[in-house]
Amino acid sequence: MRTIGQHRDAVRALVEPVLPGAVPSPAAVESSSVVALAASSGAGHGYRVLATTVTAPTPLPAFDNSQMDGFAVRAADAGTSVRVAAPIPAGVVPPPLEPGTAAPIMTGARIPDGADAVFPVESTPAGAFPAALDADVVPVPDDLAPGTFVRVAGSDLAGGEPIARAGRPLTPALLGAIAGAGVTTVDLVRRPRVLVVSTGSELLDDAAGSAPDLEAGAVIGDANGVALSAALAEVGAETRRVRVPDDPERFTGALDDAVGDWADLVLTTGGISAGAYEVVRQALEPRGLAVTPVAMQPGGPQALGTVPIAGRPVPVVAFPGNPVSALVSFEVFLRPVLARAAGLPDVRPTVELPAADPATSPAGKHQVRRGTVVDGRVHFVGGPSSHLLWHYAEATHLVHVPVGTSAVEPGDPLTVWSIR
Repeated sequence: MRTIGQHRDAVRALVEPVLPGAVPSPAAVESSSVVALAASSGAGHGYRVLATTVTAPTPLPAFDNSQMDGFAVRAADAGTSVRVAAPIPAGVVPPPLEPGTAAPIMTGARIPDGADAVFPVESTPAGAFPAALDADVVPVPDDLAPGTFVRVAGSDLAGGEPIARAGRPLTPALLGAIAGAGVTTVDLVRRPRVLVVSTGSELLDDAAGSAPDLEAGAVIGDANGVALSAALAEVGAETRRVRVPDDPERFTGALDDAVGDWADLVLTTGGISAGAYEVVRQALEPRGLAVTPVAMQPGGPQALGTVPIAGRPVPVVAFPGNPVSALVSFEVFLRPVLARAAGLPDVRPTVELPAADPATSPAGKHQVRRGTVVDGRVHFVGGPSSHLLWHYAEATHLVHVPVGTSAVEPGDPLTVWSIR
């Protein structure tokens, strides 16, 4: 039986080499407008990653501009009174500043030729615009030095220098810098494509239309497919879903059709235990899928391997079918490698906190419980059973009870991951 660490390493070794950014190629690159990217990328959905280096076509800033509302002047006129010239709003190229004059200038406006300093409007007798605009003359402060309140062209980045190199995640600040330099499109590493396969003849077809009476029949909704697709989207993956019955022949046919040349990775749920209708195991174990129990609760049954699908080798990661088992397996094994590829932390925010409640755990397994944190103590939410999806949804943290611990008492320290 594998440890959690051993299986996490095996999943990483299987998945990481097939992610689009692992081996640069034209097929792994797509272009996007910076404006569209700003609306679709973010920490909550994984940062997009640059496929090629972005170079500044101009310096940042592109021209000397005013750091504040004030007057553009020659520092040599310090201590004298000068005539008030025409104001300079942002967005125009001003005429040169005549000797003995001061031009009212707005924040971000271009410094006129001949000026080398700005003093704030608050330093004038009027103390504010627009009163200062109506003055005929204005005194220049005695201590004004060249460069005062001037943002010099290239002071942030010189023209021709890289704004960001290939492989950088596009954070909000970096997107802003790229847009500020006038770059309108960038080349991105394509998002990973994951086919999410839910197995089970009992699964409801969610395209059926009106809501069924689940109590009256023997069908259930596809919680795994929906939940895992949402979890994958959080770390920047594109997903497609397919639901297949417990029939090996229909399973392999549906898998070939859905994978095609699209999927980088197949993620299945259910069908890998030792029962009579374990369709993933029956269909894919002969093709190379390795079924490997892991010392974890929930999520003990696990499987992975490179399998020929649709005429090509495709990595397959297989999770158990119970919904909490599937989500916990994703958090522990698959999320870290995909989060790293998306420029996100591969480890959830982690603290050690005292338990508020007693609990039991199988000593030979690493138990992952659900909980909330109140007043610096972790409270368990629901029991350890792997079907308690609503309790998982109510939880804010995953609570780790390590191998070798059979009982938790109030006050015992536990490692806690934030999942909100």
